[in-house]
Amino acid sequence: MKIYLYIVLLVSLFISGCSDPGSPVEQDKDAFVTQLVKDYPELKDKAYEITTVKRIVDGDTFVTVSDQKVRLVGVNTPEVYGEVQYYGQEASNFSKERLKGQTVYLFKDVSETDKYDRLLRLVFIKDDPIMFNEMLIAKGYANTMSLPPDVLFTKKFSLLKREAQSKQVGLWAKDTNKATAIQSCSNPKIKGNINSRNEMMFCSDQEAVASGFRKAAR
Repeated sequence: MKIYLYIVLLVSLFISGCSDPGSPVEQDKDAFVTQLVKDYPELKDKAYEITTVKRIVDGDTFVTVSDQKVRLVGVNTPEVYGEVQYYGQEASNFSKERLKGQTVYLFKDVSETDKYDRLLRLVFIKDDPIMFNEMLIAKGYANTMSLPPDVLFTKKFSLLKREAQSKQVGLWAKDTNKATAIQSCSNPKIKGNINSRNEMMFCSDQEAVASGFRKAAR
């Protein structure tokens, strides 16, 4: 009987030691993730991984310590390479200040990677309850970019953008000479169809294109 119990104990320890840290059982042990799911119920049952940011490529892209590029889902910051766009450097600097060297939680929406083999993720800095993707939009460092099927937070991001425009922060600041800023309006009439159940409204064709839509063929 003692030998049997000892074997069972060893097997139990072996199974416990080999548990997948990304499995639902292990994920439930992370208090930070538990709180995130309470604040963002859309993330329930979504796969995630934990890593460290090695360097920043630009405002919406970074590289992890394992040399994997990560592209933030649902946002688009101005370019800092090639044709440098207005507020691109500011967005890049903000991401560098907030993300470089930080432990981050990467949640997948639907897609694993984009055509450039970058992970597509919703990003949280450890112990910071606000999603970094939405922080970029709320502070005016990024426009929205909704590309199906990764549209989990499309409506929320769109609302945050309109609030940033209303407050005239960052990209949307008043009295700046820029082509990328799109002024808000009280009665948007351009409809962007995401799928049969979701849509977004825009003030102009330019705003729709900037958010990742293209004009439908007639």
